[in-house]
Amino acid sequence: MGERKVQNHYIPPDFHPTKTPSTQHNKQTRSRTMLPMSIVCNTCWNYIGVGTKLKSRKEYASENYPGIKIYRIFSKCTTCSAEFTMKTDPRKSDYTVESGATRNFDPWRVEEDKLKDAEEIGDPLKSLENRVRSIKARHSKVSVDAMLETVQRNAKGKEEKLDEREEALIKSIFGPKEVVSRIPDKEDQSSVRATKRNIVLVTGEELNLSKLISESSLVKVSVIKKPCKW
Repeated sequence: MGERKVQNHYIPPDFHPTKTPSTQHNKQTRSRTMLPMSIVCNTCWNYIGVGTKLKSRKEYASENYPGIKIYRIFSKCTTCSAEFTMKTDPRKSDYTVESGATRNFDPWRVEEDKLKDAEEIGDPLKSLENRVRSIKARHSKVSVDAMLETVQRNAKGKEEKLDEREEALIKSIFGPKEVVSRIPDKEDQSSVRATKRNIVLVTGEELNLSKLISESSLVKVSVIKKPCKW
């Protein structure tokens, strides 16, 4: 037992602590954390609620709030596994989303909006300045490529609609029309036979052939000779 608990170690005469290599410890520590706020993933637009348990990595962010260290937390989305980062904010006793995601609600923004409203009520120039800033911020988020894509998409859709209308108009004018051919029934044939006429001509009168010509092919002409009574 005495040999195992050695209390005296040999120190060489040329030993110096600055010459010995320092052991580098891993700067990141693994932990299982719960989300302190609800966020939206910027990759797949998945909503992650408050209290969701995630495997994360924590490291020192090389920043200090008077006497308090600020840490950075790395986590992944539950749907697409895209990484997002958060930082501790000791000044507001809260967390801030650094990259990869967007926070749904920031409680301090309500106070900022109240202060802006109070300033705008007493100063009309300040309200105009705030409106101009908000408009510029909105325009800065919209990229030129996205605008061009939307314009091209709308123009393409209009051209397709015009082509469809032109094709429908051409088909209605020059296209083949539907013709329904009806087969006559037996009743129709019997009615046609009943309407045949017998034209009787008396001898001695001139036969006018032009009057006997009919457009219908179902007219029957018969000539009967009668003896004269004189």
